[in-house]
Amino acid sequence: MRNIDEDTITQAVLESMDGCRNPRLLTVMTSLVQHLHAFAREVKLTEDEWFTAIRFLTDVGHITDDKRQEFVLLSDTLGLSMLVTTQNNKKPAACTEATVLGPFFVDGAPEYQNGDDVSNGAVGAPCFVQGQIRGVDGKPVANASIDVWQSDEDGFYDVQKTTEDVGDMVHSARGKLRSLADGRFHFRSILAEAYPIPHDGPVGKMLDALGRHPWRPAHLHFWIKAPGYDTLITHVFRDGDQYLDSDAVFGVRSNLVVEWVKHGPGIAPDGSVMTTPFYTLDYDFVLNQQEAAA
Repeated sequence: MRNIDEDTITQAVLESMDGCRNPRLLTVMTSLVQHLHAFAREVKLTEDEWFTAIRFLTDVGHITDDKRQEFVLLSDTLGLSMLVTTQNNKKPAACTEATVLGPFFVDGAPEYQNGDDVSNGAVGAPCFVQGQIRGVDGKPVANASIDVWQSDEDGFYDVQKTTEDVGDMVHSARGKLRSLADGRFHFRSILAEAYPIPHDGPVGKMLDALGRHPWRPAHLHFWIKAPGYDTLITHVFRDGDQYLDSDAVFGVRSNLVVEWVKHGPGIAPDGSVMTTPFYTLDYDFVLNQQEAAA
């Protein structure tokens, strides 16, 4: 491998991987090396630009911790997350579309019963959410696991506002419940509002340099799992939001946009008396049924 130059370096790197025993890893790394080298040649990458990129990735790593995932933000804002999501979630047209997980999901959310208030003190207008989970054949999906999470009206998720470890934090606007025997679910939360992704770090600087804004349209996250069905990670967007056509992470799908209906003071869907305006959201999810093992 002596005297390698810009014309022979790519092949030398590929040949160095001949001992790889993992076929998939070899496929991925071969393509990665080829595309990276082709990119550097195409743009005639300078050493200063290369050092800037290394510093940028180093900064992304330094700001990442158990409450903030800057690498996910980077992937999201470059469209890579949505690309991977789309190509790995090709389902029948009747199924609810998947979209990005985002950087704010955490394990260990508190468990609630249907009808409970998952907001747990999060600031925002009251919102009553209901819907049904069913398969493409129309059959209700009972006992499906449903994770929900969202930001408050100030645009912050609970993990962004605590100084505690994630495992010790007080969760708000986040919870886990299960669908009922008829596939239905219902809970109380708060109105979804638009918010900017964290943009005080390297990803925010990148967006600013590119003339892009950091805003996401208002939405409510769902992660739905049920035996015999494909897992669905998605979120429902609030119709009329000004950022629906310029989502910073490219996650909007038309069939995920729905109206949050505003109501004046009165009787809420759960029978409680509301002295202030409140909202309702009604959305059904259709899961793809897995093929039975041969």
